[in-house]
Amino acid sequence: MSSRHYLLYHPLLLGTISTLGLTPEAVAQLTLPSAIPAESLPTEVLPPSDVNSDFRPEVPLPETPLPETPLPQLPPVEELLGEPEDSPLPDDGTSSTDETFVVTGIRLEGSSVFSADDFADLFAQYINRPVSFNELLQLRSAITQRYVDAGFVTSGAFIPPQTLENGLVTIQVIEGEIEEIEIAGTRRLNPDYIRSRLGLAAQPPINTESLLAGLQRLQIDPLIETVSADLQAGVRPGTNILRVDVSESDSFDITVGLDNGRSPNIGSFRRQVEISEGNVFGIGDRGYLSYANTDGSNSVDASYSVPVSPYNTRLNFEAGLSESRVIDDTFDVLQISSDSHYYEVGITHPLIETPTQEFSLGLALSHKRNQTQLGIDNIGPFPLSPGADNNGETRVTAMRFSQNWTKRSQQQVLAARSQFNLGLNLLNATDNEGDVPDSQFFSWRGQGQWVRLLGKDSLFLLRGDVQLAADSLLSSEQFGLGGQQSVRGYRQDALLRDNGALLSAEARFPIVRFSEESTVQVTPFIDAGAAWNNSNTPPGNNVLVGAGIGLLWQQGDNFSARLDWGLPLVDIDNTGDSLQDNGIYLSVRYNLF
Repeated sequence: MSSRHYLLYHPLLLGTISTLGLTPEAVAQLTLPSAIPAESLPTEVLPPSDVNSDFRPEVPLPETPLPETPLPQLPPVEELLGEPEDSPLPDDGTSSTDETFVVTGIRLEGSSVFSADDFADLFAQYINRPVSFNELLQLRSAITQRYVDAGFVTSGAFIPPQTLENGLVTIQVIEGEIEEIEIAGTRRLNPDYIRSRLGLAAQPPINTESLLAGLQRLQIDPLIETVSADLQAGVRPGTNILRVDVSESDSFDITVGLDNGRSPNIGSFRRQVEISEGNVFGIGDRGYLSYANTDGSNSVDASYSVPVSPYNTRLNFEAGLSESRVIDDTFDVLQISSDSHYYEVGITHPLIETPTQEFSLGLALSHKRNQTQLGIDNIGPFPLSPGADNNGETRVTAMRFSQNWTKRSQQQVLAARSQFNLGLNLLNATDNEGDVPDSQFFSWRGQGQWVRLLGKDSLFLLRGDVQLAADSLLSSEQFGLGGQQSVRGYRQDALLRDNGALLSAEARFPIVRFSEESTVQVTPFIDAGAAWNNSNTPPGNNVLVGAGIGLLWQQGDNFSARLDWGLPLVDIDNTGDSLQDNGIYLSVRYNLF
């Protein structure tokens, strides 16, 4: 059998090189150099099968998991903000309380919160009748109380010295403002990080509800363990000093992990070390570095994010590289390998950011490159995927517009993520003619998750994932279905297509509790999904359904271990015998710091 026909009809090899993005149609067009004798290739021949696309380059940009934790219990209001000290107002303009006079009108000055019309009913009680100064003091107090009831506890009204003209009385309002924000308790975090964020909530006139919301936003900031504040009287009338006490959280983490979530063809067991610092230079900037390897792959990912405004607008930088090789003994002679890298620069901005709800927008420009090689007979770079050039390279440049929404309560979490991807012909991106996939494409990816607490340490989790593409896509942009984070019961990326949809339901119930923070849960689940191409969808099943059960052991935030067994309910061609191929998935994570 010729080498070309061996490539065409060996399904395990198809599953292997299709992780580089190869489809049956592309295989059929491959012609290996005649210098490679057919007898040097493996002689095992199996009938054709669907492509198990489980070995694509590990270059997709890292995705932050959708949140699973309901809103933590916030501290009581009195712990966040103490009772404010009264800032003395100027003395009222006269001490005479016996004299009466007819008031023909009342003028309100200095108020940006209320207008005279807001007090029309109140003012009407004093107009066109004789009133005493004591009654005007009652009016002044009623105006002050209106401010207090609206949350402006440091604002107030007084009657300035004046000469009555035609019975017109002037009432002056002094609206409270922050004279200074004093920060205590910080170690590495720059006090201006806290001062600038509280400054947004402390705009004049001071409103306790706004101030409390600002303190609550700081309380859920991962850099801050606890925060409390007191309003103290300032030097000038109507001013206050905001004294803030902060306790910082530990921002440095080293996490090690082990899982069998990679393709068996490059070694399914992945070892990973992640290092993160949430406050690199003391300004709330985040750094992340990870290294992962399997028996046939190595990858490094790094990111840096820096806040550029007190609104938590952030600039984000990401980069990574990886190299992979097929380690299956059957195909050692071919020596199939690939190397990849990516980088991205972007900006995110929250439009809504409260303790219970967040909504943010993001815009990023990314570039990804992948190259495949054949080591046999020193062939070197070789096109093994649709859209690759003669050097086996695919290059994708894309603009990505994302929207993220999260709503939390103490009983549930709702989260959704949407991303529009527009491929661009920039930075030497792959550009092909006709229907051959290249860097000029448009796609949309949507993800959603609902987590509902059923009881102590019991919850129900429903998640969905969908991708729709207007064009044929290069393999690094396609939707993968199957594996530990997808449809359990199948190997990683058993289907790799332009479009896809996934729905997964899972429940978690405690069965053993070693301590308050150490619990073992049983996790029954069912996963289902479908994937299809815009053209040339491979024959065979395009639907995967799996169901099973797992065990999850968690010890606080520092350790977790999970074992899942999934049963495939839809048959697909699969000749592998790895743990994944038998529906068994393992993951362990331990936070060293």
